[in-house]
Amino acid sequence: MLDQILPHFPKRIDTFVDLFCGGCNVGINVAADRVVFNDNNSKLLCLYDTFKNLGSACVLELADELIAEYGLSRSAEKGYEYYGCNSSTGLGEYNRIPFLRLREELNKRNGSDSYYIMLYVLIVYAFNNQIRFNSKEEFNLPVGKRDFNDRMKSKLCEFIDRLNAGDYRFSSEDFRDFDTSALTESSLVYCDPPYLITCATYNEQDGWNEQCEYDLLAMLDKLNERRISFALSNVLSSKGKTNKILKEWLSQRSYRLIHLNFNYCNSSYHTKDKTDSTDEVLIINTDATTMKTMLTDWNVEKL
Repeated sequence: MLDQILPHFPKRIDTFVDLFCGGCNVGINVAADRVVFNDNNSKLLCLYDTFKNLGSACVLELADELIAEYGLSRSAEKGYEYYGCNSSTGLGEYNRIPFLRLREELNKRNGSDSYYIMLYVLIVYAFNNQIRFNSKEEFNLPVGKRDFNDRMKSKLCEFIDRLNAGDYRFSSEDFRDFDTSALTESSLVYCDPPYLITCATYNEQDGWNEQCEYDLLAMLDKLNERRISFALSNVLSSKGKTNKILKEWLSQRSYRLIHLNFNYCNSSYHTKDKTDSTDEVLIINTDATTMKTMLTDWNVEKL
């Protein structure tokens, strides 16, 4: 939904904070003097830092070596039939054993460069390319259907090259501990937190609760008092549920509410609810008058 979100960002941004950066999809596509990627998953941020330090050619070479070492599939080179699979059922059956071997080896190691290359390869071959660790800090996702295809390789190289072409920084803080003191009126804080009324890997086991929601909204109010721009992605309603905290907060403020067209067509675990629609929204604190002069003519090629 970048095409729906980015036009509402200011044209001139000195520091862009991607406070819940996840896969960095928003921050890497924003034109700003500097971008700070923050996420409370420290392993994720160390992975990005490893990418940046090693460079795209080295990361790709190390990932290919690891895939060969563990005997994981290379469907782009050999096709599905070579592995006794087809595109509809996927490569999970073939990759399951080598994937589990690699996962076991990763969980014996610590945070070296080789660890993070292993982690990336596991994400590539894992269920829906997700990342999840248990209470023992062990990667515990099962194998997925796909492998390291040409499109994924191309996007990886573009991403790493972009990281090395600009001022991109990494931070791993709880959003409540993130230091905003250096931000100015030309800064923008973008928040795409776990959604209180939906379920996904990142908000399992009380990972995001009502207190987190209240704390984030209070933080946005404080940014607004300092005339710092913010943008919040969230869900007002989904499958018969309403985010009452967010709705009440909005009713007492003059922030701008923008309804987005919602569709996660690439996520097989998202069911299509035919009776209850999802109201995914963007909330910004820039008033309509100012917005007329700040709408971006964004021309960065999206990754």
